[in-house]
Amino acid sequence: MSARIVRTVAELRAALAPHRADGVGFVPTMGALHEGHLSLVRTARAETAVVVLSIFVNPTQFGEAADLAAYPRTEDEDVALASAAGADLVFAPSVDEMYPTGFATTVSVGGALTATLEGAVRGRSHFDGVATVVAKLLVAVQPDRAYFGAKDAQQVVAVRRMVADLGLPVAVHALPTSRDADGLARSSRNARLSPAERELASVVPRALRRAQDAFADGLRDPRRLGAEVDAELAAAGLAAEYVEVVDADDLEPVDRVIRAALLAVAVRVGPVRLIDNVTLVPGVDDRISIEGRTS
Repeated sequence: MSARIVRTVAELRAALAPHRADGVGFVPTMGALHEGHLSLVRTARAETAVVVLSIFVNPTQFGEAADLAAYPRTEDEDVALASAAGADLVFAPSVDEMYPTGFATTVSVGGALTATLEGAVRGRSHFDGVATVVAKLLVAVQPDRAYFGAKDAQQVVAVRRMVADLGLPVAVHALPTSRDADGLARSSRNARLSPAERELASVVPRALRRAQDAFADGLRDPRRLGAEVDAELAAAGLAAEYVEVVDADDLEPVDRVIRAALLAVAVRVGPVRLIDNVTLVPGVDDRISIEGRTS
């Protein structure tokens, strides 16, 4: 059965009203669905009675007008994929529905949670846009559980902080990064890569794997771990916008990895800006599987 498409918050709430007591799962997306999104839907399907997937290309989180214009819009295909994965409702609002005339409120998460990594490159306005739209979506859907992918690790940390600070009654769940066979993190933007660029992009997870291997061998110095990533990228002619090792919980820089840390990287390949990350946990070997290789 095809998921029902709703366009307004009023219509969404009316559709969900009879099912509130059963448990509502929510997967927020910007569309152009891939296996990563669908794995979130399937998990929500297994854990909640009613599943809502949103499709909204949020203009306030794009720093580059060209990136916003180029972002793929594939609603018909998305609805079919979401339905097959188990979504009951697809919330696909217009920009005017989300940001009506006179809209003047911004939700802003402060500190290192949004000032480092993507925030340092894309500016504070990016995460203000993310926090504001996610807050609006959570208020609109009022889910019991919301599902995100760990590829956008900084976003997940910021959303968790926002949910805790605002006292929103929703459990935020992050699922492991969904990857293709060569290890590349799945992203809607990957469709814009040419075959040659797609092959070059596969160096990014290999670079992270190289740092993971060094970490497994006992390396704990963040600078040297970052240098492992840079060296692998440089060998392929790539240069990172950033390679950072930060605390996994508060995203503050660390001098030595003694507890869970996030190794995050951003790289441009052709027209696409790729972000990826792995979590480094002393005593835990959880390396990326690349081309059939496992830890």
